[in-house]
Amino acid sequence: MTAKAGMPLIGSRKVYLESPAKLSLPRVDDRLLPVGMEVLMKLTRSELFRKVCELPLSKLAPELETSGPALAVICRQHQIPYPGSGYWTRKSLGLVADLPILPEGPDDAIEIAARVVVPRKPKAPGSEGEPTIRFKTAPKHRRSEHHLLLFGVEEHFRKTRAAEKNEFLRPWKRLLPDIISSPEALPQALAIANKLYLTLSEVGLNVQIAAAAENLSRIQIEEREVERKDRKYGRYSFGTIWAPDRPTVVFIDNVPIGLTITEMTERVTMRYVSGDYYREDSKLIRSLKSWQLTHSWTTEQDLPSGRFRIVAYSPKPGVDWSLHWQDAASEELSEKMPEIVQALRAAKAKLLALMLAEDEAQAKRKKEQEEEWERYRRREDARQVEQALQASQKQLADIIDSWGRAMVVERFFTDAEARLEGAQEERKQRLKERLALARQMMGTVDPLDFIDNWQAPEDRYRSKYD
Repeated sequence: MTAKAGMPLIGSRKVYLESPAKLSLPRVDDRLLPVGMEVLMKLTRSELFRKVCELPLSKLAPELETSGPALAVICRQHQIPYPGSGYWTRKSLGLVADLPILPEGPDDAIEIAARVVVPRKPKAPGSEGEPTIRFKTAPKHRRSEHHLLLFGVEEHFRKTRAAEKNEFLRPWKRLLPDIISSPEALPQALAIANKLYLTLSEVGLNVQIAAAAENLSRIQIEEREVERKDRKYGRYSFGTIWAPDRPTVVFIDNVPIGLTITEMTERVTMRYVSGDYYREDSKLIRSLKSWQLTHSWTTEQDLPSGRFRIVAYSPKPGVDWSLHWQDAASEELSEKMPEIVQALRAAKAKLLALMLAEDEAQAKRKKEQEEEWERYRRREDARQVEQALQASQKQLADIIDSWGRAMVVERFFTDAEARLEGAQEERKQRLKERLALARQMMGTVDPLDFIDNWQAPEDRYRSKYD
């Protein structure tokens, strides 16, 4: 530690550090400096801005021997913006996050003061004749652990488009974990997702939303608990189910596996009463009298069942592979997490082989497409060469026909000029002017002028191939 010139270490209340290194307290006779001494660290404005962009304030403050709120006050005083919690959350998920821009201003040195406090020695129990009183403290409630991908998502799921009764949520936000649920079952869906994601994290597998550049896609998820020939979800049996813009994936080494948690639907008989549909087995319908059901009828509809299915699939286009697990009477889905993780890890080799085979097939298809495109371009080039040749031949034939008609006109003017020599002088002068005007109106009859306007085949289109 280097002290500022002219200021002693002992007897003074300030020690200046020239660099933001880890603070080391000076000792004199094996004793710390006096309690309450201020230790100052000097950083330029740009250096402090760089540091708050590298670490959150809560992690940077201990290095500077201060607290997070105190460091935030210093940044506001010197107009130094720092990233908020949303930036660090997006960065931890591998998403794109923008850093703030440092406003223009002088790059002055900023002093950061820290208090060095020596804790007092605790008094011996029962000293000075005072009785020792001990209070029992209630055990601290341990907050349940949540996966980073699920922080704050319930609020986004609740901000949904207008949906009919007995339908799944359709949130406005499209970049969310792949979870399909009804409003009533959403807490259960998030609990299943949290347990699955944490179980995968415990074995070193991180669940994340696929990046846009990875070219991964979500497959069509079957929501019916029992597959049938027809589908009757939503009003008039053609309701749509929300899906995120990007799949939720877990990477086993370099093999991506898509994960979807969906609430299943069950086929339910619905009865129309007083302008609305109700479940046939509901308490309301069972309580109605027979005469109240005179003008009612029944239909079938697929409704959310409160039971869930986990679907694992290949998000790579062209690879047809999937596994699923769902709630059963003998075992709930939340109890199958170790089995699911084991199955995903065991499927890595097979899935990798399928992906490599698809890469080879895709390369082969691409090569065939390029060869077909090359053949098409050659055919198109030959067609345009032939078209240019025909157009040139036709133009040349038209030029020859035009020249032939021009020669007939030329013979007419030649004969007229010869006859004009024998005409009377008064008539000769008048006809001469009219003959010159007529020749001017008929245009040129020079064959070279006709050829000069002709376009050869190479002038129209030149072949790109030999």
